[in-house]
Amino acid sequence: MNVQEMKAAVCAAIDKNAEKIIALGESIFNEPELGYKEFKTAAKIQAALDEIGLEHQDGVAVTGILTPFKGRDHKAHLALMGELDAVLVKDHPNADPVTGAAHACGHFAQAAALVGVAYALKETGVMEHLDGDITLMHVPAEEFVELEWRKKDLIDTQGAVKLLGGKQEFIRLGVFDNVDMMVMQHSRATEDEDRPQEIKADAGGTGMGFVGRMIQYTGKASHAAAPHMGVNALKAAQLGLAGIDANRETFRDQDTIRVHPIITKGGDLVNVVPDDVRLETYVRGLSVDAVLDAAAKVDRALQAGAYAMGPECHCNITHLPGYIIPYESEELKDVVFDNLKYVWGEDKVKRNGGGGSTDASDVSVIIPTVHFNNGGAKGIGHGNNYCVGNPEYIYLNAAKGMACTAIDLLANGAEKALHVKENFKPFMTKEEYLTKWCQLEPGKDF
Repeated sequence: MNVQEMKAAVCAAIDKNAEKIIALGESIFNEPELGYKEFKTAAKIQAALDEIGLEHQDGVAVTGILTPFKGRDHKAHLALMGELDAVLVKDHPNADPVTGAAHACGHFAQAAALVGVAYALKETGVMEHLDGDITLMHVPAEEFVELEWRKKDLIDTQGAVKLLGGKQEFIRLGVFDNVDMMVMQHSRATEDEDRPQEIKADAGGTGMGFVGRMIQYTGKASHAAAPHMGVNALKAAQLGLAGIDANRETFRDQDTIRVHPIITKGGDLVNVVPDDVRLETYVRGLSVDAVLDAAAKVDRALQAGAYAMGPECHCNITHLPGYIIPYESEELKDVVFDNLKYVWGEDKVKRNGGGGSTDASDVSVIIPTVHFNNGGAKGIGHGNNYCVGNPEYIYLNAAKGMACTAIDLLANGAEKALHVKENFKPFMTKEEYLTKWCQLEPGKDF
């Protein structure tokens, strides 16, 4: 088969299995789970892979799944990726009634679309005509949430992982050590009636990085009717937050700094002066230097809140390595863009789009990476109205875009993949990333 015949074959196989792919996505959508807890989700994907007749490695970084495909030659190794986890949106109509988890970010569609790629690669036999290998990666815990649980329970107590993000943990575990490049996609809201969008997909673009903070203020408890006998940790937190706000005018527009704290614990009882108050925050931005500069200002403001309340008030800040600024490969983006035009039509796609923060960016500083955006959702991301707008778009076209990109990269002696690989200059090595950004110790943590 030539390249065009292979692309036509994988697209036909995805269409043939459309009902199964969509049903899997809808099943995942209706049973959302938060990061590192995606056990039901993983089981559904494993069952689908078993039905297809594929070997897969399970339990990678708790719930992750790796599904390898071998080509006729092994000149390049491509990872295609999808995510497993949900976010917390308790008033979403499909939220879990106990946990409040809801698939308001599109990861359910990623997971199902990747299984669609599995159908296509298995049923068409295209791997026999490709000169490289493919690994499908279902990855946990993209959403940087439940920080206290992940840090204290999952990392410190259980030792199940060392890092808070799933792709970060994959890097630490060496999953990418023999991988040359990675492609994944994310759903875009293109189907709202009040804001129709002619552009249905883009081949990647800018994004933001961030660092995380967990903050604990401790004071001195007393009866609320005698506040002079206590030290109010909540007041210290309020002063710290006010200090952050006072710094906002120093954030430069071009750096797009965003600081958005939440109070996760404001005290224990209304008639007791709070002596234990907890906060979480991100500091986001468009460059590493800008993020670190803003984070230093945030730390000083938070500490100042405790200082203002006196020597019996303390502020403990835990620094968490968030997700780094994306460093996408332009050569890989060329290939993705060509294949999005093939799937969607030239008038429905653009080369560059926007982006938020994602741990796909962490992969991008080590190997060539593209995180493209694919239409088909409607509503507001992370909002209570996010849902499927067009099943064909959100599931099937996503799978076709990834499968066709893989063929283009690995056909004809993996010529395009080798071109991508030769022209990529890593922003960091794996070791630099784990030590400098993630603050891990070689020999101990990896």
